[in-house]
Amino acid sequence: MRRLLRWFIRSLINLVAHVDIHGIEHVPASGAFVIATNHLGILDIVMAYYVLDRWDLFILVAEKWEKVGWIRWLGKQLNFIFIDRFNPDLKALRATIERMRQGQVLVIAPEGTRSRTGALIAGKLGGSYLAARAGFPIIPVAITGTEDKTILGNIKHLKRSPITLTAGPTFTLPPLPSRNRELALKKYTDEIMCRIAALLPKQYWGVYAEHPRLMELLKS
Repeated sequence: MRRLLRWFIRSLINLVAHVDIHGIEHVPASGAFVIATNHLGILDIVMAYYVLDRWDLFILVAEKWEKVGWIRWLGKQLNFIFIDRFNPDLKALRATIERMRQGQVLVIAPEGTRSRTGALIAGKLGGSYLAARAGFPIIPVAITGTEDKTILGNIKHLKRSPITLTAGPTFTLPPLPSRNRELALKKYTDEIMCRIAALLPKQYWGVYAEHPRLMELLKS
């Protein structure tokens, strides 16, 4: 079933899009790590399975999608963890930490929802909390071209959409301090989001366009 599903995912994406992949050399061939990406459209959910020949990936998906039958089915096949975005979800947290200890790969979109403008919106603290608690390397990945409106519009005109995936060098977050955790999480979240922004064209920088950390990363 999984081989068939991967074939279907790749065939579908190749049918509707032309995908350019950059920075694949930054992605470890094995072991646990975190993929942190921006979120533009529903197609983002399966892009990791399109690129990587690994089945030990798992994705955090907003709990509202669990009510959609085909996404719930897809989640069973692709190891989704449905998470409450608005309240502490200890069950999802425990499952995430346990899977990473088993060597699996966590895929997160720190923004928590699709950007309606295409540009980056503010990252939520939950993603950086999970990444910091897990303690594994983080790979920032920038996606362009997967906006739902763009994909659907091009399909109607029988055109393939250009999609670009760009991975940056891995980095790690320090352990969470015992005090001022919210301040630390804000800093960690900005670090993740600015590393994603540094891989994106300027028009995608959004709320991070003037962030000092992004300027620093662009100069390095």
